[in-house]
Amino acid sequence: MVRRLPTTLEMIRALIARPSVSCTDPRFDQSNRAVIELLAEWAEALGCRVEIQPLDHGKANLIATLGPTGGGDGLALSGHTDTVPCDPDRWHSDPFTAIEKDGRLYGLGSADMKSFFALALTAAGEIDPTALRRPLLLIATADEESSMAGAKALLPEQLAPARCCVIGEPTGLKPVRTHKGVMMESIRIQGQAGHASDPALGANAIEGMHRVISELLTIRDELQERYRNPAFAVPVPTLNLGAIHGGDNPNRICGHCELSIDLRPLPGMDMEELRGLLNRRLGQALATSPGLRLSVESLFGGVPAFETKADAGLVRCCEHLSHATAGAVSFGTEAPFLSRLGVETVILGAGHIEQAHQPDEYLPLDHVEPATRILRGLIERYCIAPGRSH
Repeated sequence: MVRRLPTTLEMIRALIARPSVSCTDPRFDQSNRAVIELLAEWAEALGCRVEIQPLDHGKANLIATLGPTGGGDGLALSGHTDTVPCDPDRWHSDPFTAIEKDGRLYGLGSADMKSFFALALTAAGEIDPTALRRPLLLIATADEESSMAGAKALLPEQLAPARCCVIGEPTGLKPVRTHKGVMMESIRIQGQAGHASDPALGANAIEGMHRVISELLTIRDELQERYRNPAFAVPVPTLNLGAIHGGDNPNRICGHCELSIDLRPLPGMDMEELRGLLNRRLGQALATSPGLRLSVESLFGGVPAFETKADAGLVRCCEHLSHATAGAVSFGTEAPFLSRLGVETVILGAGHIEQAHQPDEYLPLDHVEPATRILRGLIERYCIAPGRSH
């Protein structure tokens, strides 16, 4: 017999109370297993078939399936279980205790994006599982906020029951069908230190980085001239000079300099081609600088740009249910990795991205009912009445 789930807000509170920070710095990184095991318990209460996929460092994914065991063409509802680190001293309440105040629910992960799982489970719990003609999947991943390891580890056969996927990132209840990619590269120049009184005694890495930065700005201008997409608020690819470190004292020739950049490509721009361009052009910029050695290294694998066509069935369905036109965002998600596994993907969720990664993160409580209604409508369209169109 199917057991009763806690209420939506009770589930959100319980998820927030289980810390699951993912971070590239091991000092702050945590396992997400407590969140995965709680979601597995609730999914089993609905009658789901549950698979927990172990990952490195004590992390895990969850794939829960409700409905028919055979065939595909079903629906996946997907999200990540991890959060970014936080600064508790900058919060007005405990980040790991959900606080309801002034029509908002405060807590780390309230918007980005633990609440989504409670909303999805509530929507699934409102339908009769015997009415499902196509499978319904609930996917919960690890490490979206750091390495995307969870999404990258998903297997084609795990998503095979689903033809479509909705990722519940906070989009203000408006569908998103495209986003930019994310690349972060470290550019290092090794020179030769020496006494500042005689430049011939060394090779100045800061001077070499000056030439590299000039070339990067030229590359940025060329990319922005070549690529443009009016769907985005910032319609061109961006290249940000984010951090620079070099040298140690005014009276020493700088022997080492490092620059970190953030590059956001548009759909249609290939990340490996961009990396090849950077290596080639920056190498040429230093070709006449003896004594300087250049290296360019990716700080992480990167997130490809993502796009689902405007006339895709899932896009139109999400627009119908949300009463909003599908748009574009500049932040990255797991969408390109799920899309590559053969599922038509849209991003749509409660909350606002402006609240993510901030002190006093919150979910507007007036998003709970419409978000649940949209998710229930998606389940009805793709799992109960798959022949109906919008």
